[in-house]
Amino acid sequence: MTTLTQASKQHMSRPADERYTSLYELAAAGSYRKENSRRRDMANKQLRVLPSTTDQMDVAVEFTSSKGSGIGKMTHWSFGQMCALGGVPSEFLRSEKMPGALAADTINWGLHVNRGVEDVNVNLFFPRDSENKLQIEMRSVNGPNYGAIWDADIDDILCKEFGDGRTGSFRIPGHFNGQYDGTKENTTLYAGDRDSFRFLADEEHRVTVPNRRDGKSGTLARGFMMRNSEVGASRFVLTAFLFDYMCCNHMIWNVGQFHEIAIRHTSGAPFRWNDEIKPFLRELAQAPLADIDTAVRNAQQAKIKGDVEEFLATRFGTKTIVPLIQNAHFLEEGRPIETVWDAVTGATAYARELAHIDTRVKIERDAGKLLAMAL
Repeated sequence: MTTLTQASKQHMSRPADERYTSLYELAAAGSYRKENSRRRDMANKQLRVLPSTTDQMDVAVEFTSSKGSGIGKMTHWSFGQMCALGGVPSEFLRSEKMPGALAADTINWGLHVNRGVEDVNVNLFFPRDSENKLQIEMRSVNGPNYGAIWDADIDDILCKEFGDGRTGSFRIPGHFNGQYDGTKENTTLYAGDRDSFRFLADEEHRVTVPNRRDGKSGTLARGFMMRNSEVGASRFVLTAFLFDYMCCNHMIWNVGQFHEIAIRHTSGAPFRWNDEIKPFLRELAQAPLADIDTAVRNAQQAKIKGDVEEFLATRFGTKTIVPLIQNAHFLEEGRPIETVWDAVTGATAYARELAHIDTRVKIERDAGKLLAMAL
């Protein structure tokens, strides 16, 4: 089995204002963003960067559309997108602390002179400040076919299926299968101006795995991670898996049986969310634990019919990987692969030795499909 680092990276990098201690709190923040945001279609030439009155590189954006005009600030992310539209390296403008007037002229020349007319989709956020004054913030500028999956929609279904994320079956996990301490420091719910991340687990109702290793039984917990970006910084990705525990650094240990769904933010993304993700989450919340135990036992009892090497090559896409999986299983269990569960064990044992996470995840995902066959 392998180790996942995604939650650990979030734990190490997120500031306090991007950490949430319950699903209700996270959902409220997402709802506020959605309710006060508007997506507007316009041409790139309807956007213009304005300099500030300071000497340093500080700029705003002016927009003009059929639904209104205004001037707003840019986030770190949307400034980078505007630079990309203008064909200007954002790192250069930031690192050199270019004066605002020069930075604005450089980007505008690229937007209005060097680039032809193109349609864009702009995400505008209208929050209120501490004095209740309306503000304008451009969160992103994407292509005309961009299809946003809103964090509010994600967290709405999570709250309906799993409650507050602290008292239900799937909740914020604690360290080494302990209880979550309720602090921002140890949460696994995050959201910022660029993307959001969630990791929930059912560590109380663990899956019993007979003869898991060296003839001894063991248990695994169910968990899932979700990453999303309303502004185009990443795809929507849902990954469900079984695991042993999460350590103090938020590393997730002994992970296997991947099931992953990834959605690009195209025009069809909201429809795929409704058709694929929402039913999957409902099934995850309502699936009897006995079904998983049954799948494991069936896999352990299901003898591979026919040639084992051909079976492995068909399931993992290439013959070159077959001897590597067979050798990994023999080192793990001391005998050749005979059953479907043996194939899963060998594949995950081989995967955890790989350096590249993408390759590991693919092999673990294919191994998860084998276990699903046993249901």
